[in-house]
Amino acid sequence: MTALPFLPRARSRRHANPDRLFFLACLVVPLAALALFFLYPLSQIVGRSLTEGDGSLGFGNYAGVFQLAHIPRVIGNSLLIGGVTTLVCVVLGFAIAFMLQRTKIPGKRLIRIILILPLLAPSLVQALGLIFLFGRNGLINKYLHLDIQIYGFWGLLIANCMYALPQAVMILETSLRRSDARPYDAALLLGASRWRRFVDITFPSAKFGLISAAFVVFTVSVTDFGNAAVIGGSFQVLAMEIYTQVVGQMNFNMGAVVGIMLLLPTLLAIYIQRVANQRQFGGSSESAVPVAQDYVPLRDLPLGLVVHAIGLVVFAVVATVVYASFVKLWPYRLDFTLANYDISMAGGYDSLWSTLLISLETAAIGTLSLFLLALAQRRLGPVAARVVYFLAIVPVGVPGLVLGLSYVLSFNVSGSMLGALYGSAFLIAICNFYHYHSQGFLTMVTGIRAVPKSLEETVTCMGGSNLHALRDAVMPVMTPTLVSVFFFLFMRAMVTLSAVIFLVTPSMTVAAVTVMRLDQGGKSTQAAAFSVCIMATVLAATLVMHAILALVGRPKAR
Repeated sequence: MTALPFLPRARSRRHANPDRLFFLACLVVPLAALALFFLYPLSQIVGRSLTEGDGSLGFGNYAGVFQLAHIPRVIGNSLLIGGVTTLVCVVLGFAIAFMLQRTKIPGKRLIRIILILPLLAPSLVQALGLIFLFGRNGLINKYLHLDIQIYGFWGLLIANCMYALPQAVMILETSLRRSDARPYDAALLLGASRWRRFVDITFPSAKFGLISAAFVVFTVSVTDFGNAAVIGGSFQVLAMEIYTQVVGQMNFNMGAVVGIMLLLPTLLAIYIQRVANQRQFGGSSESAVPVAQDYVPLRDLPLGLVVHAIGLVVFAVVATVVYASFVKLWPYRLDFTLANYDISMAGGYDSLWSTLLISLETAAIGTLSLFLLALAQRRLGPVAARVVYFLAIVPVGVPGLVLGLSYVLSFNVSGSMLGALYGSAFLIAICNFYHYHSQGFLTMVTGIRAVPKSLEETVTCMGGSNLHALRDAVMPVMTPTLVSVFFFLFMRAMVTLSAVIFLVTPSMTVAAVTVMRLDQGGKSTQAAAFSVCIMATVLAATLVMHAILALVGRPKAR
């Protein structure tokens, strides 16, 4: 990246100080916040994992954790569920992505809409839907007189697959979309069969997408808390172990050790995923010719059946949650009622309003901070820009549970200024923001790269300050990106559970936690009703975002 030249000295002398102050503020404020709200808490969790009972430093806590009889089983369970979920999601995700990108099978828009559904709600909603269908009082078990045991490995596997599959499909679709048609044309001239072209061209060209999707799915499934808490049953995984150590036994040091254990494989997965991404982008060419879609009955008929069957399962599980929210007594009295929406337990709808406020704070603070940081990074030299870039994407490797625990260790301290933040909506909003900091930053950097540098230079050469360049050259191009990042942060903050599960207090809780508490309290239909409210909110936000993007993208009348 080339640093943008500052104003010519003679012309810019009048604006030099304000411009420089503005540039420094863009750089220092987000980095200082990153240090305070991400690096400092992370150092606390590392420190607590090394702090022994007598206050000395050592590896006693690590030795203590491995002396617990159930820990090897918990680690094995986590690796098993992560590995199998990854295998299933990559295979199914590739089939769906291939159908969407390379075939003319009808129903693509419907499949895309269905794949969005799991992302509109907290992860535990998939588990809730599976329990409504296959639980002890599930619809399938009752009316088909079956005895399916959904709790445990299989239930957790299906729930995790439903949650992670849309993310795998998005990555694999991008990978297939970047393929070049010219090697296919050359192979066709040489007489290669369809199968030979798939094995020799399609699969190798998608290998980095497959690697990237595999590690994203592995990370999501190993670190997810919601599904494990609702449907995991006796199949204990690391995400539940850290919760048990901290909330159940108040053993923060042991919780920190388990957090580090959760952090290490995730960081490794993220590193490999990033290398795969770089290889993938490096191998693509701007002059690539898109591969044409075709229709091959022998291939597309079974593929279409499989993909639509997957879509039907995902839709059925989410639709069951919506349906259950309107019945009197699941599954015995299926009469229509709105009584489930009269929630009196767990503080009623207070947490939903709190989550709305928190999500707006997350979106507003996050969008402004990321924009300033991306703006400053654009003006730095190559080495400094790489350092800022690295710091900004590090949070992606930290699981939500670990980040939340690090906040407890850092801010639940009495008698300090930082301790005053604990239990506030602001701290939960900040935690949400840094949980999704990297994704927002990458989007912001992609957007700001689209701003022509020559346009900024023209404004400054005509005597305008950097603030004028920001107003006249940067903002018009960046508005769609700012809107997208704002709503991305808002929607993720609405459904996040793992990052904030340790930060809720009796007076300040969030909607996803209320769903979990209602389900644990035996109010499963009320939990479904609350989930529907969350989904409706996120869906409304999605529609508003698309309306705003359409409005700002519309050509202005002359």
